[in-house]
Amino acid sequence: MSRRHWGVAIALLLLTGCTVGPNYKRPAINVPDAYRGLAPDAPPQTTASFADSKWWTVFDDQQLQALIRKAIVQNYDVRIAASRVLQAQAVLGITRADQFPAVYGGAAASNTRIPRTKLLSETNTSSNLVNLSLSWELDFWGKYRRATESARASLLATQWGKKAVIWSLISNVASAYFQLLELDAEMEISRRTLASRKESLRLVEIRETGGTVSMLDVRQSEQLVYAATANIPNLERGIEQQENLISILLGENPEPITRGKPLIENRFPPTVPAGLPSSLLERRPDLQSAEQQLVAANAQIGVAKAAYFPDISLTALAGYQSTALTNLFTEPAGLWTFGAQLAQPIFTAGKIRSNVKLTEAQQQEAVLFYQQSIQQAFREVSDSLVGYRKDQEYRAQQELLTGAAQDAVRLANLQYSGGVTSYLEVLDSDTRYFNAQIALAQAKLGERLALVQLYNALGGGWQQ
Repeated sequence: MSRRHWGVAIALLLLTGCTVGPNYKRPAINVPDAYRGLAPDAPPQTTASFADSKWWTVFDDQQLQALIRKAIVQNYDVRIAASRVLQAQAVLGITRADQFPAVYGGAAASNTRIPRTKLLSETNTSSNLVNLSLSWELDFWGKYRRATESARASLLATQWGKKAVIWSLISNVASAYFQLLELDAEMEISRRTLASRKESLRLVEIRETGGTVSMLDVRQSEQLVYAATANIPNLERGIEQQENLISILLGENPEPITRGKPLIENRFPPTVPAGLPSSLLERRPDLQSAEQQLVAANAQIGVAKAAYFPDISLTALAGYQSTALTNLFTEPAGLWTFGAQLAQPIFTAGKIRSNVKLTEAQQQEAVLFYQQSIQQAFREVSDSLVGYRKDQEYRAQQELLTGAAQDAVRLANLQYSGGVTSYLEVLDSDTRYFNAQIALAQAKLGERLALVQLYNALGGGWQQ
């Protein structure tokens, strides 16, 4: 067969080649018409979603924005995810290269001297060789195309995985920052309460010296002072540990964290649009990553099934060989060889069949994981919607409770000064007011954390 005929045959093989294995099709997903947890009077849902907002517009605090930007650049989890993307890119390049012929160049030179013997005279031989060799396993059954499809999907999965890391990181930094601000608020309440209680203790001691009250009142007033004082070291510990946590999220050693707005000044909208549940599949990076893992597993079935069919490979070699370097590249020194090989598995003791079953089971696992991830995402959104709404209601009631407790302290002090009631009433009212202030600060934190969680559950934050 001439070279031209060989070329035509190869072209026909490539054009008529097939790709075994199933093509990817997104599995059936049970998507609800609307999220559970929406307010009863909520307007009809549209495609607009709170998650479409950029994170720097959601978190309107310059210092928090600076922390998030630094974390995106320096956080070790993000940098590890970026390294995994580079690894997946390299794997794709390695896998895709199998679809193309490999060409190697070589050169060799040898000189042999055989000494003279009684039977043979001395001989000297030289050999010089320059050649190019080609080897190509034809992807007639699509094995390498399926492998490349799998590697490309794995690359996309790692790229979405990196976005998922950033998505979670933004939520974690914002949550940690608001928790730090809440601890600051508790510290301010404790110090303000301590100063007030010390002043009350001083006045009670004066009245005890004057004989108008008993030592019991002094001791009860001291209890209030000691209780407020004991709360401060615990808060100082919590503040420093929270700063350490944020530092690690920033990819830095533990150090103090600069604050921006106080907790109460970080305001959020009373209601937020959730969008359509169907759009969640495209918006959340973890779901996108899970789907690409499914695509990769689906393509591996084709790689495994291709092993049932014969491997068709071509080899060729061309070059020059001569005993003298001066004649190496002359026409008589030219050489070439061309060959084709077919290898068909005949008996593998069920290895190929078992490998196909393995890839099919792995693909089924990926399907179930993808479907489970979607259900979990719907649950997170529903939990966050009802959580944000109820935390707002709780914060509003806690504000009323704190106001009532504050007024009760005022009335108790008036009655005590007028001799109508004992100092025990002042002690009880003051304790209730202090606890109410702390609970209100925690309620404001819960409201903000619920919004951060809702923003994260809807898939917002990773868009840069």
